[in-house]
Amino acid sequence: MKELIGTGVALITPFNEDGSVDVNGLANVVHFNVENGIDYLVVLGTTAESATLSKEEKELVIQTIIDANNKRLPLVLGIGGNNTQAVLEEVKSRDLSAFTAILSVSPMYNKPTQEGIYQHFSAIAKACPLPIILYNVPGRTAKNMEPEVVIRLANDFENIVAIKEAANDIVQAMQLIAGTPDEFLVISGDDMLALPMVLAGGSGVISVIGQGFPKEFSKMIQLGLEGDNKAAYDIHYQLASAIDYIFEEGNPAGIKAVFKKLEICGDTVRLPLLEVSDSLRFKIDAFIDSL
Repeated sequence: MKELIGTGVALITPFNEDGSVDVNGLANVVHFNVENGIDYLVVLGTTAESATLSKEEKELVIQTIIDANNKRLPLVLGIGGNNTQAVLEEVKSRDLSAFTAILSVSPMYNKPTQEGIYQHFSAIAKACPLPIILYNVPGRTAKNMEPEVVIRLANDFENIVAIKEAANDIVQAMQLIAGTPDEFLVISGDDMLALPMVLAGGSGVISVIGQGFPKEFSKMIQLGLEGDNKAAYDIHYQLASAIDYIFEEGNPAGIKAVFKKLEICGDTVRLPLLEVSDSLRFKIDAFIDSL
């Protein structure tokens, strides 16, 4: 899965001030990333505020991204949830011809056992015609997917090809890198740990901040993959404060504030999320001006 090595970005869903999906803004975001070095695009992840999108809006978002991308970059589609049967039904019914892989989050809220997590992904792997990227984000799901389960899934199913690892635990990331098959991709889901994970043997990142600073962030990851530690860390430290800023008051409010400053799209979010405070906006704007 060489298409998934490097920098992927979890695209936002821009909204108009009336709350409707801003298709022009979304197309702008896609063009901006395609033209500035990003390697692949992730559609309808958490950053897309997919939990607040209707079924019709999700279809609109998918089609807008497919059209704007125009087959220039690989696309990954988020299909996951805590109702295994519903995930299976979506996998079986959706037209996946435009996508390289799916990204499937570990079940949230239910807090299944590790065996329950294994069986959930086992069922998806048996039903899915595309490669699968597991997604471990215990800060949102309330349940860590332990390395032993990931390693078991990686060995048991050829179409489970990668994990987006967002446990904010570099030791766990290294356990995954060491314990999974050589061809299995361990992808960072944490922007601040992306470079350390790559330098430890990881395969790249699915980033939030990368979509706002695609040229710089993708260059950093590429340098890391090439083993040029010093040059990569020079960029890392240049971007570090911005990484803190965009998550300070929640995702995707921070990255949407970046896009507003860049005049790519607006920064409207849907409740229960709120736009960033004036004080945080000042810090984000000042960072972009200095960069």
